[in-house]
Amino acid sequence: MGLSRYYPAAHDRRAWNSGKKVGAKRALKPRQIWAIRFFLDREGRLRDRALFDLAIDSKLRGCDLVKIKIGSLVVGPEIRTRAIVVQQKTGRPVQFELMADVRASLLAWLERRGGTIDDYAFPSRINHAAHMSTRQYSRLVDEWVTAIGLRREDHGTHSLRRTKASIIYKATGNLRAVQILLGHTKIENTVRYLGVDIEDALALAKGTEI
Repeated sequence: MGLSRYYPAAHDRRAWNSGKKVGAKRALKPRQIWAIRFFLDREGRLRDRALFDLAIDSKLRGCDLVKIKIGSLVVGPEIRTRAIVVQQKTGRPVQFELMADVRASLLAWLERRGGTIDDYAFPSRINHAAHMSTRQYSRLVDEWVTAIGLRREDHGTHSLRRTKASIIYKATGNLRAVQILLGHTKIENTVRYLGVDIEDALALAKGTEI
């Protein structure tokens, strides 16, 4: 139910998005990915490099990324080549590949981090037994993108989730594959998420001969 125009406090209440840019955040370009990696390596930030790499490769939502446990990433002394996580939003499992560079940064971080397979890979700075908060993750992403000259208004945690999916879609045009990788229940959600428009559809049709 809306607020009455006669309710005095309503006149001083700003909308939650007042002064903010809303809408889909931009995916990162390959050169921007490497710029952030260079920045994190230069600063010696093993945790942040591992978190950034995992965010790109896994395509997980922030709420799932921060809760990932060490046991989901390792098998014995090695980092898994493929991992699986049950999504908080849908309750459905989603699989993702971990490429060599990502496995290397994860291994470097986990060796420093220590812990058991039941511990969170990225612990809270306040309570080491808890996981990093999504708010802290969001602040880190803001720091990373501004460090390479990008506007935080244009990029956020969903930029990292969208990045590899967008690259795969542009390279293949395979929406169904991207839908599976993102863990979307409906392909319509994938279309909206990637910002696929009529020009994309016509370009794909033009390149397909029967």
